[in-house]
Amino acid sequence: MTTSLLRSPQPKQLDAGILQAEISSFALRLAAEGKAAKTIRTYTEAVQWFAAARLPDRARWEQVDGQDIQRWMAWLLGRYSTAYASNQYRALQQFFKWLAAEDELPNLMAGLQPPRVTDKLVPVFTSQELTRLEQACAGRSFAQRRNTAIIAVLRATGIRLAELAGLRYDPGDPRRSDIDLWQREITVRGKGGKDRIVKIGHQTARSLDRYIRARSRHAQAWRAQLWLGAGNREPLTAAGIYQMITRRGAQCGVDAYPHRFRTTSATPGSTAAAPKET
Repeated sequence: MTTSLLRSPQPKQLDAGILQAEISSFALRLAAEGKAAKTIRTYTEAVQWFAAARLPDRARWEQVDGQDIQRWMAWLLGRYSTAYASNQYRALQQFFKWLAAEDELPNLMAGLQPPRVTDKLVPVFTSQELTRLEQACAGRSFAQRRNTAIIAVLRATGIRLAELAGLRYDPGDPRRSDIDLWQREITVRGKGGKDRIVKIGHQTARSLDRYIRARSRHAQAWRAQLWLGAGNREPLTAAGIYQMITRRGAQCGVDAYPHRFRTTSATPGSTAAAPKET
């Protein structure tokens, strides 16, 4: 069994009841520290889920003990991947560390060990797979130009899905645009809001240019987000980009998802890594 294969058929219960007050204060502290909105949501939902699933009869956090946490982790490990359980553990760890300092309580997780993560090998793309994927996106329609540009940027840079989805474009104000075709550079906002510049080659810039020309005629072209939806729909989210890539992969018989581009880009000697464009 691999990845989160045994995910519970029931949706997560996030009603923490009377314990929510401390969780809300924890979220406020994370926001004050400048944590990203996604990080805040991930951490708070992990604590809410724990409280709703394991602590429905507790009126105060002081009534929780280390065995409650251990039983919860055992339940997660029986249904999810070790990586997912470890992420949940880290979120709870941050909460109980904050709670201990905030209310002068013992840190229940101080002596616990996180789940041992079993590495899962993410296969790199072969050159043939990338060719088939690019052919599945080829064409002159808006969606085809957009999808080709997305694949080209992922192949050239290996940036994260959230970074790709967060790219901005404003043809009239370079300060509000992350794309510089003349310099062949993309400004990427990474974790913690830190910016970095990644270089692209001529072919990737050409794919972006073709998409941007099609984008200029889109009814939503005024939006700040680079990647717009087909049929004059709103911008693509990270989930929308993920779905597009997996669908194009299924169309051409390739197991495609964004992280495979990142792995391929980072693998020395991979024949499928982005070619050295000039």
